[in-house]
Amino acid sequence: MAERQGQTVPDALLTRIGQVVMLHHGGDREEARRRLLDLWTEIGANGAPMHRCTLAHYLADTHDDPSDELAWDLRALTAAEEHGGSVEVRALYPSLHLNLAADYVKLGRAEAARTHVRRARTAAVALRDDSYGDGVRAAISRMELRLGEGEGEGEGEGEGRSEWERGW
Repeated sequence: MAERQGQTVPDALLTRIGQVVMLHHGGDREEARRRLLDLWTEIGANGAPMHRCTLAHYLADTHDDPSDELAWDLRALTAAEEHGGSVEVRALYPSLHLNLAADYVKLGRAEAARTHVRRARTAAVALRDDSYGDGVRAAISRMELRLGEGEGEGEGEGEGRSEWERGW
C-alpha cells in the first residue's frame, strides 16, 4: 500500500492479484494460472519485488507438477530477499519457507524440506500474535512433525500444502 496525504492507497496490482486468487479459490485453477501468468508478463522480471513475490507465491499454487511449484516458490523467496528486511517482508518468510518445505516433501527431498522448515521456524519470530501468525506457527509445527523435526515422528511424505498454507 502506498500513502497519499496521510491515507493508505490500495496497491492496484495487489488488488488485481487478489481478485485472481479468489478465482483460483473458487475452483478455476487453469484460468487463475493464465491470468497470473499474464500479470507476471505485465510486470516483467524487473517488476517491484513485492509484486513478483506475491505473484510467484500464488502461481506456485496453480501448478500440479511439484517441480513447477518449487520453481515458482523459489522465485517468490528470491523476490522477497530483493525487497529487503521490512517488517512486511519479514512476516512472509515463515510462509515462504514452509511452502518450500512442502514442495521438497512432494519431490522426496526430505533433507531440503527439513532445512526450510527450520528456516520457517526461525523466521516465525517476526509473526504477530494474531490468527495469521497462529496459523503459520501451527502449520510449521505440523510440517516439523511430518519430517520428524518436532516431538514424535512425522507422518511421512505425500501430503501437499493445506488450503491455509496455500494463501497468506
